[in-house]
Amino acid sequence: MAKRDFYEVLGVAKNASDEDIKKSYRKLAMKFHPDRNQGDAAKDAEAKFKEVKEAYEMLSDPQKRAAYDQHGHAGVDPNMRGGAEGFGGGFGDAFGDIFGDIFGGQGRGGRGGGRQVFRGADLSYAMEITLEEAANGKDSQLRIPGWDECDTCHGSGAKPGTSAKTCSTCHGQGQVQMRQGFFSVQQTCPHCRGTGKIIPEPCTSCHGQGKIKKQKTLEVKIPAGIDDGMRIRSAGNGEPGTNGGPPGDLFIEIRLKKHSIFERDGDDLHCAVPISFSKAALGGEIEVPTLGGKAAIDIPEGTQTGKQFRIRGKGIKGVRGSYPGDLYCHITVETPVKLTEHQKKLLKEFEDSIQKGGGKHQPSGEGWTDKLKGFFGG
Repeated sequence: MAKRDFYEVLGVAKNASDEDIKKSYRKLAMKFHPDRNQGDAAKDAEAKFKEVKEAYEMLSDPQKRAAYDQHGHAGVDPNMRGGAEGFGGGFGDAFGDIFGDIFGGQGRGGRGGGRQVFRGADLSYAMEITLEEAANGKDSQLRIPGWDECDTCHGSGAKPGTSAKTCSTCHGQGQVQMRQGFFSVQQTCPHCRGTGKIIPEPCTSCHGQGKIKKQKTLEVKIPAGIDDGMRIRSAGNGEPGTNGGPPGDLFIEIRLKKHSIFERDGDDLHCAVPISFSKAALGGEIEVPTLGGKAAIDIPEGTQTGKQFRIRGKGIKGVRGSYPGDLYCHITVETPVKLTEHQKKLLKEFEDSIQKGGGKHQPSGEGWTDKLKGFFGG
């Protein structure tokens, strides 16, 4: 099968610059790389990957490109012209870049050398606060684990009188290169774990870390309106970094304690308000609690259990809200208990009078009776 034109394979014009050729190759190599194509498409992708690789090998080398432009495929066929063996430097560099793009490595040529720097891990802390504290905000103190320089080795990690040595595996770079054919991958040195140094005799106080864990007190401001599950970020108060890397962050997760009266729903508050049987029947004004004190609501005659009353602006102003939420009072009619004989007698007389009045005193009861009749076919 005849080979396709190398310029056509890379999708560039014959007068394309070296940078355009390299850019096109990088794009196509990433598209057809075997590690990015699995299943049925793998075989076709592998063939195209080899075709793209060969085209770039020839066009990235000035001498081979000139020979190809003058004589076509015959100009670079080693069987016909004794062409140079191996790959040009341009191909190796570009392929190293591609490999790094695909696998997240540093590419070829030792770029990004030196000891590896790692950011410290983030820490999480759960803080319980009351509903009132969430509504009004508060200043709080936390005791969290921190790190200080080891007093024994003064941060070196080595036993006093000794010192750390340069890692013989990575020569202090913290990274080693693994090569296989054309592939070159940088990875953390397994011997020194990226530090670039080996401590033959670790400090007995810090066990070679150069730091010791201590408790530290942190001032935390809880903003007004914060809700359950929200997090506060305290930058730089997480675990320290490695090899001079930045520390992680501390995330404080808010958990609201269960309140004896209110339940929070976003910026709104809900509470159950029990009232007596007589107050529900006769109506009248009652006092209800709010986070800021007391409020009064009017109970109309004949109020039933489950009736809801809304008091505007008596909820919580959220951290992102412009106005406070509302307070919803849910009425619960209490059935009297532990009655005296006299009270029972009065209630019996009251019940008899209600029954004589018919359905006008018990609209829900009359409807329920009708439903039962229909259900049982009465």
